[in-house]
Amino acid sequence: MRPDCSTGKPTLRRSLTAILTSLLAVMLAKPTVSQPDATGADCGCLWEGSFSEVAPQTDLVLLAEVQAIKGNAVDLVPEQVLQGEFWLDTLRVWMQTKDYCRPPADDFPVGSRWIMALSQIQEVPKGGFDPSTPNQSFGRPYDYTLSSCGGYWLWVNGGTATGNLVPGMPRFYHQPDMSPVLVDLIAGHLKGTVSAEALAEASRERPEAVDELILDTRSFLRGQADWLRDDDPAPPAEAPE
Repeated sequence: MRPDCSTGKPTLRRSLTAILTSLLAVMLAKPTVSQPDATGADCGCLWEGSFSEVAPQTDLVLLAEVQAIKGNAVDLVPEQVLQGEFWLDTLRVWMQTKDYCRPPADDFPVGSRWIMALSQIQEVPKGGFDPSTPNQSFGRPYDYTLSSCGGYWLWVNGGTATGNLVPGMPRFYHQPDMSPVLVDLIAGHLKGTVSAEALAEASRERPEAVDELILDTRSFLRGQADWLRDDDPAPPAEAPE
């Protein structure tokens, strides 16, 4: 017969394990999506600023997952609109081809999640569409483009994001050394309820003391593995009479 769970011991073990695991996951979160150290630096455009500087001037800012890559475009499934208006189930974002200052589509793998600050295409310039290479194009009217001339995108992992978020981060570098910042905090900044200073403070690299806490927590988990395990096995099924 299993112990009376009203004592709370198994629940305490599971709760402590969950809390420590969540703590490590947040503090150890690092981008796993590979992107070059510098993106767009060779395009010739001037750096327009970090995400917090350029995003407010764009047509649409949203959190979305990459559904497909088609030529130099990616199809996104929106999860949350942070600025602007969008009601469709998917949208297409046109990336680098020819001499357009945009990041390569392959830098955004299927299944990855991003916050993107996008500009809507109102008109296709002359030479922007070649019928012999329809999947390599400037883009279609009312689709969107992503510029590489600033911090126009952030990589999202769970409920946090990293990227060229605030002023002072290296130009054209989209994976700077920083602490992951809550998506809700970034959304608050776009709404004007979170200051640029608060965003910058949240993005600072974690101090050495936090690294020591992480190591201590790892040691604790190793040392307490037996205690944390729920070693109350379920009773064997009784044979029918």
